[in-house]
Amino acid sequence: MSYVIIGNSTAAIGAVEGIRKYDQTTKITIVSDEAYTTYSRPLISYYLGGKVSEENIRYRDESFYEFNKVDKLLGIKVMSVDFPNKVVKLENGNDLPYSKLLIATGSKPFIPTIDGLDKENIFNFIKFDDVKSIEKVAKKGSKAVVVGASFSGLKAVESLVYRGVDITVIDIMDRIMPRVLDRKASGIVEKVLKNHGVTVLLNNAVEKISGSNKVDGVILKDGTKIDCDFIIMAIGVRCNTDIVKETALEMNRGIAIDDKMKTNIPDVFAAGDVAEGYNFIEKRNMEIPILPNAYYQGETAGSNMAGAGISYKEGFIMNSLPLFDLPIISAGISEDRDYLEIKTIENDQNDVYKKFYFEDNKLVGFLLINDVDRAGIYTDLIRSSENVEDIKNFIGDNSFGFAHLPLEIRKEKLQKGGELI
Repeated sequence: MSYVIIGNSTAAIGAVEGIRKYDQTTKITIVSDEAYTTYSRPLISYYLGGKVSEENIRYRDESFYEFNKVDKLLGIKVMSVDFPNKVVKLENGNDLPYSKLLIATGSKPFIPTIDGLDKENIFNFIKFDDVKSIEKVAKKGSKAVVVGASFSGLKAVESLVYRGVDITVIDIMDRIMPRVLDRKASGIVEKVLKNHGVTVLLNNAVEKISGSNKVDGVILKDGTKIDCDFIIMAIGVRCNTDIVKETALEMNRGIAIDDKMKTNIPDVFAAGDVAEGYNFIEKRNMEIPILPNAYYQGETAGSNMAGAGISYKEGFIMNSLPLFDLPIISAGISEDRDYLEIKTIENDQNDVYKKFYFEDNKLVGFLLINDVDRAGIYTDLIRSSENVEDIKNFIGDNSFGFAHLPLEIRKEKLQKGGELI
């Protein structure tokens, strides 16, 4: 009997801890193409910006592996999986047999077709090695182009500002992060970026990258030439299913899983950004590429690999984006839809913007900018699917608090000792 986990990020850690709840002895092997022990991917921007050290980005310390009796094969790439024979094939030519397998390969950057992508000093912004390479060229006074005003793109911009880099961010859309921010919210974020010296070019795209061997600039769709020393590609990510393509594994954009994280192949599980799990707000399986969801899916998968038989059906999208001194939190649905009731609270003087989405008298989403107090309460209301008809008028107000919550939620909070704001 042996457990094999492909990947070494949040979902993998959750899986190890899930397995060890029910099985303290069976061998666990983690294999990853990254040479590092597990780290928190959201913290790589803070490392690049000089806000945290390499030690501080660790998701678990080195002792985690020894304590949980995990054999780690780091810096070794998985080439494919032979499902009929239950073997993981490694780049070094070795075969790694498994009894139960978890695929937790995460996501990979989406790279569009652009002339000149083969030049030096073009980077992604998803792994620790990416920022280690970027820090070598991101010197004070250097010039960077960030392609994509995505979540990771904006965090890349922030870290480069702290390093004194001259930045231009380019996005093909007409506003920043349109799947999360409406036009008003996007305008607030754009103003903050410009106040920090960032040039923002929307409704445009890079058509060509210039330079001989190294990048020296980009040419945009409208013909504009922008000089730069390096480029960060941050357009978005895709499920990293490369090692299981053209197999019997059922996939859409990501690997299809049930509420126990099982795939269609016996003894094979998937979790995290590579998987399509159940989003209870949208009432369908989809990618939920956020760290808490990856952990809970991983923990559920690990528990079930060890025979627990538990389910996880509580996934939904949440985002927390502190950008410079502007906090942004969203959860659930954060875009206008015809069937939703929407409540908006604005304070232009202080750049405060709050938006709440209701369906059938239930809170199904919110967006908070520059006033994120009570985000935990709002998230609990989404998760509990409570009827909020009686308190709807208070939601978002400065006076709203624990006393307004339905009795059952207050009891649950008090029993668990949870935060009240």
